[in-house]
Amino acid sequence: MKTRLLFLCTFLMLCCIQLNAQKVYTKNGSVSFFSTSSMENISASNNQLMSVLNVPSGELQFSLLIKGFHFKKSLMETHFNENYLESDKYPKATFKGKINNITIVNFTKDGTYNVEVSGDLMMHGATNKVTTAGTITVKAGVITATANFKVKLSNYKISIPKIVKDNIAETVDVKISCLYDQKM
Repeated sequence: MKTRLLFLCTFLMLCCIQLNAQKVYTKNGSVSFFSTSSMENISASNNQLMSVLNVPSGELQFSLLIKGFHFKKSLMETHFNENYLESDKYPKATFKGKINNITIVNFTKDGTYNVEVSGDLMMHGATNKVTTAGTITVKAGVITATANFKVKLSNYKISIPKIVKDNIAETVDVKISCLYDQKM
């Protein structure tokens, strides 16, 4: 009798823990971008991406400070913050969306799952709908998410002066990677 009661209490406690762990997050996801042009390739990365994933619903949010992007050349970083993204005026970028096919992901089983993500990307004072393919990987109960997509700068009111138009591509490749190492 005591053994059954202990088993029942343990089971209920594990269920409560599981219910509380329906959201996972990270404070150090990474986002990088790459721009190729005839004159020069430009790349930058930011390892301060914050993200929350609601496991049952697939709701997904990202937030990052624009000044968190770092470049190989400090002058590029200065121009990026002052002239293009105007990071003092528009300090962060956000994404609020959903994994459309979350039901294919088995969060209790190791595996790699191809997903579709859609939502609103807000940057530089402009918001646009984004839909892209992504990957969810579950390994030993730890969730990793990755996605690659393209951003057309003019869609976010980011203008390129004519004098440097050949140096900067109109569309940049963006890569996101998050290891959801925290539970809410």
